[in-house]
Amino acid sequence: MLPQEIIRRKRDGAVLTSGEISEFIAALSNDTLSEGQIAAFAMAVFFRGMTAEEVVALTIAMRDSGEVLAWPGVGRPIADKHSTGGVGDNVSLMLAPIAAACGLAVPMISGRGLGHTGGTLDKLQSIPGYQVMPDAATFHRTVEEVGCAIIGQTGDLAPADRRLYAIRDVTATVESVPLITASILSKKLAAGLQTLVLDVKVGNGAFMTSLAEAEELAGSLVRVANGAGLKTSALLTDMNEPLADCAGNAIEVRNCVDFLLGRKAGTRLETVTLALAAEMLVNAGLAPDAATAETSCRGALYSGRAAEVFGRMVRALGGPADFIERSDVHLPAAAIEIPVLAAREGWISTCNTRAIGLAVVALGGGRTKPSDSIDPRVGLSGLLPIGTRVSKGDMIATVHAADHDSGERAAQTVQAAYAIAQEAPPTRPVILKRMA
Repeated sequence: MLPQEIIRRKRDGAVLTSGEISEFIAALSNDTLSEGQIAAFAMAVFFRGMTAEEVVALTIAMRDSGEVLAWPGVGRPIADKHSTGGVGDNVSLMLAPIAAACGLAVPMISGRGLGHTGGTLDKLQSIPGYQVMPDAATFHRTVEEVGCAIIGQTGDLAPADRRLYAIRDVTATVESVPLITASILSKKLAAGLQTLVLDVKVGNGAFMTSLAEAEELAGSLVRVANGAGLKTSALLTDMNEPLADCAGNAIEVRNCVDFLLGRKAGTRLETVTLALAAEMLVNAGLAPDAATAETSCRGALYSGRAAEVFGRMVRALGGPADFIERSDVHLPAAAIEIPVLAAREGWISTCNTRAIGLAVVALGGGRTKPSDSIDPRVGLSGLLPIGTRVSKGDMIATVHAADHDSGERAAQTVQAAYAIAQEAPPTRPVILKRMA
């Protein structure tokens, strides 16, 4: 069928067959479609939507547009986690080694930050020598020998997604739930996974600001992934304040080391990380229920086994052999530190999380376009959680900046992002819902 006929049928609200979708994605991959045709298809999907069966077909066609990884020599269940992005969300850095220490193989293919959200690859590149784009042999060997490897997407995985996304990005069709679903899952399926856990963020620091939006996306992802043969569940988690008590690349890696050394017990970050790791173990059949799985994950964390796995992963991918022991020596630090002080007495009641993320970007720790460079040193630390009682002049955060002027601007932004009330705010759960 001619591409324009497929576009017309979707424009008019028809349900496309798997054959039609495969033909269109094959033409996209072979560069036989014009950008106008791809944009028209994306806009038709944006307005007309897709059935679950159509999204499964689209996801599989995009997966098959490139290499599909296989793991014949690993001997462990192949599992991964995906987050929809937030501020201070460095969960992947700790979750992969915890899951590996509990018996999973985690070939985690991650992305860079864009907009107000941080990217896992940018964080890892603050570690001297760490290869986020290793050759295939090194990637496979690290997963087999260490149990996990966190790297970037190669050009061979789901290349159709890369071209389609680039056009969606400039045609106001990024927000289409069917296209988001196929984009995320095609890459995960191409990684050769057997199970997947999704962390769908909800709140003023997330792309999905309402619970209803997050439920729609999570429901689509879970249905399509399971329909494509990938056992998947999702946790909806709160992003109305930074998840960690810091934001910024090297700063979040330092936070990761502290976490793996048992210094972040009882935090929201620990709750989310262990819940997602437990979900991975249950999905893979390594634990009968979430409570048993979480006990195993805590054991891996507090025995030091997860920290040992993280150190081995860093070494295998080109980083320092003594990174866990001497992370402060290896990680770059900003020249300027500026305290952010509470303007009044009371309780920290709300946080404009997106503003916190944008403050890091303004410091040079994020991007407004893909070609921007990153300063790994800058960011925020010591962010107090909502519900903390403060007196006027108490420190609520510290800005790490390359120069005094940018640091002062960031401090003003952070101070304005926190509201201080005379009464304590109600407590909020960090894990809002599970979907499977």
